[in-house]
Amino acid sequence: MDFRTVVDVQSPDFRIGPCESLLFVGSCFADAIGQRFLEEKFKAIVNPYGVMYNPASILHTVQKLVTDSADLKSVKTTFLTLGTNHVYRLKETGEIVDNCQKRPQSLFQEEELSVDECADYLQQTVDLLHTQNPEMHIVLTVSPIRYRKYGYHGSQLSKATLLLAIDKLLTSHSSLPTSYFPAYEIVNDELRDYRFYQADMLHPSDQAVTYIWERLSDAYLIDEAKQFLKEWAPLKAVLNHKPFNPESEEYQALIDKTMLKVCELQKKYPNFAV
Repeated sequence: MDFRTVVDVQSPDFRIGPCESLLFVGSCFADAIGQRFLEEKFKAIVNPYGVMYNPASILHTVQKLVTDSADLKSVKTTFLTLGTNHVYRLKETGEIVDNCQKRPQSLFQEEELSVDECADYLQQTVDLLHTQNPEMHIVLTVSPIRYRKYGYHGSQLSKATLLLAIDKLLTSHSSLPTSYFPAYEIVNDELRDYRFYQADMLHPSDQAVTYIWERLSDAYLIDEAKQFLKEWAPLKAVLNHKPFNPESEEYQALIDKTMLKVCELQKKYPNFAV
């Protein structure tokens, strides 16, 4: 008997190579997955202006990156992770703010973006990224993190709005190099157990994030990148290990041997850097 359903991850029409340049913008889930790519020595930019939860703030981040002349032309794949359709407007100006900066709640007005508004902000973001690199692939995801402050029904409605907005974008612009990765569905439909959550019962556990990373890398990485991960894993384990006696001859010999293998890996994979 099969006691769980496995979420199908559609194969994209592109693949990610070893140590490629990537961009992650969005919720704290984008932070978690982006960090995994950094640990595996991909050249990842992860939320350079902080965590962004809604489509408007994600657009603002990309606009700032372009204004600050970030090297987006080298970015081959961007992951946009949406957390909520709730935004905060500064009453004085009417602008959507990305961070309330601990100012009084009374200065802001909370609103919910519609499906069309979310889709429009996403479209602007995609268009702007493609002006920097027309061949850039953009992966859209919805964060599985729930928002208790909305109420659990309200949180589901927020996620549904984001899912519908992404579907609208992908359907109406099917020719664009964009795809959807079902992180939200994997946590809610495949894992579906509180043992895969942190103590707050809202954020996915490290084990859940690792599982999502494995599903993502299996579907999105080329064979060469997967081979790199296998070769890098034992070296990473040695370099991350905290020895009891770091001055011992045995440990120094192990480090010397490891660094020789790192040099060999750098020759094999030119983009790899420790």
